[in-house]
Order: sequence, then structure tokens, then C-alpha cells
Amino acid sequence: MSETATRRSAAPGQAEHFDVVIVGAGISGIGGAYHLTHQCPDRRFVVLEAQESFGGTWLTHRYPGIRSDSDLYTFGYRFKPWTGTPIATAEEIRRYMGEVIEENDLGRHIRYGHRIERADWSEAAKRWTLEAVRTDIGEPVRLTAGFLWMCQGYYRHAAGYLPEWPGMARFRGRLVHAQTWPEDLDYTGQRVVVIGSGATAATVVPAMAARAAHVTMLQRSPTYFRTGRNAIEIADELRTLGVDESWIHEIVRRKILHEQALFAERTFREPEKVRDELLANARAHLGPGVDVDTHFTPRYRPWQQRLAFIPDADLFVAIREGRASVVTDEIEEFTESGIQLRSGASLEADIVVAATGFDLSVMGDIAFSLDGEPLDFARTVTYRGTMFTGVPNLAWVFGYLRASWTLRADLVGDFVCRLLNHMRDTGARAVVPALRPGDEGMALLPWITAENFNPGYLARGMHLLPRQGDRREWQHTQDYWREKDEFAAIRMDDPVFAYR
Repeated sequence: MSETATRRSAAPGQAEHFDVVIVGAGISGIGGAYHLTHQCPDRRFVVLEAQESFGGTWLTHRYPGIRSDSDLYTFGYRFKPWTGTPIATAEEIRRYMGEVIEENDLGRHIRYGHRIERADWSEAAKRWTLEAVRTDIGEPVRLTAGFLWMCQGYYRHAAGYLPEWPGMARFRGRLVHAQTWPEDLDYTGQRVVVIGSGATAATVVPAMAARAAHVTMLQRSPTYFRTGRNAIEIADELRTLGVDESWIHEIVRRKILHEQALFAERTFREPEKVRDELLANARAHLGPGVDVDTHFTPRYRPWQQRLAFIPDADLFVAIREGRASVVTDEIEEFTESGIQLRSGASLEADIVVAATGFDLSVMGDIAFSLDGEPLDFARTVTYRGTMFTGVPNLAWVFGYLRASWTLRADLVGDFVCRLLNHMRDTGARAVVPALRPGDEGMALLPWITAENFNPGYLARGMHLLPRQGDRREWQHTQDYWREKDEFAAIRMDDPVFAYR
């Protein structure tokens, strides 16, 4: 596994130029580097990563039990077979990404500890100028790029979302956020309250319950959970038969995608039936001692928010065995010894863990401008959720909300490489998506409607995101099965692309 970063920079006052700059060395950025290497081998590119190593989410999050909540057959890249258990630990995912870097000699393209602060497009020069900072020494760095490929994700890595509750300063125990987990936190024999009920809480609670005196999951409202074995029977059987891993990867990948698509479609077509199935499963695992109606019956339709997967039902097992419990209530205030609830009850705690989500970060909180004029992405319209009207030579990877992020990262990778090769072949130096005459005046909608998907981080930050239209070219549809064909069929000479 290679973590060697190229550190060469231009002389002071000069800007080093690249054909492409990839922002972020997470799952999308490493995938983008692979696609450039194999589909655009003549391009000079660099990957700029603000953190000290690759991994993105899987480096940022270090809380107990950190794991994927998507299977790695679909969260893994299409070009590299996954051979482990479908739900993987952060360490296993980073090892897999490290192999991609090593096997494709990508390490020489990656520069760690480079935080981009500003990006300005020059129409005259047809390039982006990036102002960055070397975080290890505080040294400013300037680079220019013909094309900017944003693979930095969609949330702020420096700190998670933490509501302000009355009395937090009075609490004599330790209050931590799951996203910034302290290395010195020893919770052995401690009373722990975990605030939240999403995928992070569902991971933290059973992991901490193995050593803590007791863990209480405090939620304002319930979440839907799916359970299953952390194994794929057909994959294990095919390995027993000696089938090539690349075949296994593709077969299992297609099987999972088919089943996920059917399930997601059912949540729209027959939401009450799916709801009843999920609750029946919860009751079966939790046993008669847990009030499922109160603690595990959400107010929203299945898949209107992230539906967390708990492998081997470990969260339910911890609750059933009494090592953990769940309380559905709202926080009135923090006290010296714990949390006072709106109902009048109180929770005593030595440690409080906020698994309260994250803050949306549009384009990495970089200050973008066009010829010196500030760029507000909320005033643009998205082209297929990856480019934006009026913004030249820029693509963004924003993955799927009901399927694995990497599925879309691979599709966008193919699209960007085709676009770059078309520009090379035609001599174009800039491309910007533009509404066609027939698109003028179409209805503009939020990036995603609340009826479709409405988690807190999107509700808090929707005003920062680009708009979408009422036609498929101007939408991020969340539909992998249609997009995999639509992306492949995009014509590079479509009038939507204004070349110059």
C-alpha cells in the first residue's frame, strides 16, 4: 500500500499547471485517478487531498465499529473485485483503496495536506487558478488546471453537526462527536448515551456495548433498519467452485443491484407493506420486551431517509440482551450528571456521544469565482447532477442516496474522460452546460424534493445546492438503472454543451 505523495511545487510566484485537478482522495477521487490513467493517459493530473492520507470518509471517521452501510460489491469499484465480507470495516476499505493506488501507480499523482481555499476561472486563459495551503507547514500553493474534477464528497470533514442544547457546558462527563472521535476515550465500564439513531448510532451502540457498563441510544424519532447476514451465499458458493473473482464480483454486483432496485421501487409503490415487513423483522429480533411502535416506527415512508443496514442484527441483539437500550424523547437540557428529557425523565451518563450527522459542504467550502465574480452554485441548474450551467470545465461527483456512492462515481468517471477526449479531438479549451432554447422557462426544483428524500443535512443545506429542472438532462435522478444507460448514450456534440 502506497501513501507516498508527490510534493513538488512550482517556484514562488509561479503556478504549476495540470490538465486536470482532482479534488479529494476518497473513494471518488481515487476512482477518478484510475479512470484518467486508463482512459486519458496523455493528461497530466494531480489529486489534491486536504487530509494526511487517502480514504476520505474512511479516514475521517474513527469511532468504534466504523463500517460501511453499503455492500462492498457495489460500493467497491467495478474494475477491482471485492473479496471480503459485504459489510466491511473502515480499515478493510482503506486497504482495498490502497491496493488500487499501488496497483495503478496512483501515489505519484496524489498530494496530501493540500487544502484548497479559492478557485477562480479565467475566461481569457481558459483555466482555473487554485489557491491552496500546505496544511503541514502553512505554505501557500498556487496551481492552475484546465479542468476541475470535484471528488471531495458532500459534507464538512473538519467537524460534524452538533446542535446547541441548553446546559452543555455544565455536563461534568465527556461530550464527543462521532465524527471527531478522540483517541484517548476509554469507555470501559462507563455509562454512555448516544444521541441519534442513524447508521452511525446503529454502528456505535453495539460496538460500545461490548465494553461499556450500558449504552442508551437517545433518539428524537425512530429510524428504519434492515438486517441480514454479513455474507453473500452465492459469492461463497462460487468461490467454493473456483470461479474467477472478477466473475464473482460482477455476478454478485448485478444480483445486489437488481434486488436493491426492486426494494426501492416497492417503497414507493407499496410503502405500507414494506413498512410492515421492516417492523415485523424488528419485532422478531428484539423480542417482546421492546416497544417497537414507540422506538422503531418512523413517521416517514421507508427510504424517504437513509435506511440503515445492521449486519447480523447486532444493534437489535445488544438491545435484546440488555447491554443497550433505546429512549425516544427530546432533550430539555444537559445537567451536571447527564441529560434531562422533555418528558421529565433523565439519563445519567459518564460519556455522551453525539451521532447527530454532519454539515453539508457544497464544493468543499471553496470560494469559487468566475473572472473574479463570486460564484453561487445555488443560482445554477445542474446537468445530470454533475455539471452546472454557466460553470466551465468543472464536474462534481455526487453519488446515489439509495444505492452505493461508487456506482455513480464510476459513471461520472467515464463521462468526464469521454468529455476530455472529445475536447482534445476537437480543439475545444472550454465547455459549459447551457440551457437549450426549448429548456428556457422550465420549472426549477430543489436539488432533491423532500417527498423523495429528506434527511436533516439536506434540509439544513438545500438552499446551498444547485437547482434541477423538470427534464432528465437537468436532474440528478437517483436512478442507477436508467443512468447507467443514459450516461453511456450522452452525445458529446449535444447542443447542451457549449464549447469554446
